[in-house]
Amino acid sequence: MTRNRFDAVDSVKLKKAGIADFFDMLLLAPSHYEDRRSADHIETSRAMSYEVVVEGARDTPKLISFKLFCDSLNITIEGIFFKKARYLKSQFPPYKKLIIYGKLTSNGFGYQIVHPKIISTAGGIIPVYKTTIRSDIYTKMIIRYVTIDALLELGLPKDIADTIYKIHRPDDKFLSLLTNGELSAVALNALKFLELFSFLLKFSTKKSHFPSLALDRKDVREFEKILPFTPTKSQKSAFVDILEDTSKNIQARRIFIGDVGSGKTVVIAFAAFLATPKKSLVLAPTSILAAQLAQELKRFLPDNMTVSLLTQKNSLTDKQINDADVLVGTHALLYRELPHFAVLIVDEQHRFGSAQRSQIEKLASSNDVRPHFFQFSATPIPRTQALVNSAIIDVTLIRDLPFEKNITTRVVTKGDFGEILQKIKEETGDGKQVVIVYPLVEESEAIDYMSIEEGAPFWQNRFGGVYVTHGKDKNKDDILESFKNEGKILVATTLVEVGVSLPKLSTIVVVGAERLGLATLHQLRGRVSRNGLKGYCYLYTNTPQNERLNEFAVTVSGFDIAELDLKYRSAGDLLGGIEQSGKTFKWFDYAKDEAVAKAVKS
Repeated sequence: MTRNRFDAVDSVKLKKAGIADFFDMLLLAPSHYEDRRSADHIETSRAMSYEVVVEGARDTPKLISFKLFCDSLNITIEGIFFKKARYLKSQFPPYKKLIIYGKLTSNGFGYQIVHPKIISTAGGIIPVYKTTIRSDIYTKMIIRYVTIDALLELGLPKDIADTIYKIHRPDDKFLSLLTNGELSAVALNALKFLELFSFLLKFSTKKSHFPSLALDRKDVREFEKILPFTPTKSQKSAFVDILEDTSKNIQARRIFIGDVGSGKTVVIAFAAFLATPKKSLVLAPTSILAAQLAQELKRFLPDNMTVSLLTQKNSLTDKQINDADVLVGTHALLYRELPHFAVLIVDEQHRFGSAQRSQIEKLASSNDVRPHFFQFSATPIPRTQALVNSAIIDVTLIRDLPFEKNITTRVVTKGDFGEILQKIKEETGDGKQVVIVYPLVEESEAIDYMSIEEGAPFWQNRFGGVYVTHGKDKNKDDILESFKNEGKILVATTLVEVGVSLPKLSTIVVVGAERLGLATLHQLRGRVSRNGLKGYCYLYTNTPQNERLNEFAVTVSGFDIAELDLKYRSAGDLLGGIEQSGKTFKWFDYAKDEAVAKAVKS
């Protein structure tokens, strides 16, 4: 089976029109259909064909019209053209027999067709496409290539193949199913199926199997004995997936997607534990996250395993790199001479730049024997997207939380500021911490909210221990570390969205909350109550009736948030370039077509 079955000449024409392969041709549905069958009755609801004789012409300053007699229906039709052109009289000479196509209307005095089209033959239902290729040429291509046998050769189910065929080669029954010229639900469903089928087929051809080292099987209970807590059901399920993946001499490629606070670091630790006595490499997008990962891995791994940290500020000798059982670092690792690793782990891969992603992929693919490759994300995705992505890369969802978070979320506005201020005084007075997230660093007339530059002095004048930073601040990592140990209030942008561990953080205020995506809001809220503290999340907005924010406020699970987010926007980037943000599909819809995804996968 091939995606491109066009001959050389047609292939050139089609590519110029943006049709790269057979699937593109099939997914370009007709914009409308012309029913060119000869009318056997007077029909004013849709356009049809009429055999007529020209009986005369009438020329006025505003229009030209022709008197056309249809013998089969015994009616006279006035063919009206509002755009006068010299060639019209030559096309409609007196007594000429013609076949015209158009929509018949009645004005109470007779019948009219505005801008009737002369056609060569009557009969048939003609699909009309929006393409730069001349319509008669493209129609011949459709007849040549779109056959039932060709569709079945793609591997499509018989019912889908039949429906796609009828979309492009319609019959009377198909035309009767159109509603106001729009495709039926059955036809739309077939296009959705075909589009997703094509998408998955394209990536399945890229899904290769490379040699790797099978890891020694270990007893999961030995690892669990080291932990200071009992793993959740989801974590244990992830352990089993890693055991199965690494038991083969084929490179594992899997992404673990967990809710905020689901304990994915424990799963990272298990992968490293399983790799011993071989080595593991763990990459994080920022120095502060790398340092946190290294610290937590030391808690979760046996004392005889060496965990080493390499960042721009924390350099290591070649010997220290080679002696490490687990090497943790940022992209700085990508430019060092590294030993062979049995396991490569990337945390929040989509937060690396495209050049760094390319380097990571080389690291995972550079040797004849490749490391098992595990990615981790704390951004939950909708069920349908997980289903689709599982055909491209193995997916494990970590749904359970080690403990239930007790966070109160409220949509607030200017009138609630006094209450918020009082809550901040109470929380900081009790030794807890607060984060205020502003939408901008500097003042902007385009946004009706304060920036960090405008808002920070308010907090600094009323509270001690106020720290200020943002994404472009070169000292942000040092400021975050100082705030973690000594601060009361952090004034920042969304740089605190992912991964920053602030155990004493109880309250977060997000200014201009409606400007942020729900996934980002969930990540920000997830910084609160990391260790079971009572938490508070205030969504400050000038539009308190915002439906999206109010639904978010009463939704706790990150996976439910993902479904809610999908309801309000197109699905976004998950797998580092496989699917870019924005609309990926023309027909298939992640928010509505879970049943279609299941059918394609089956």
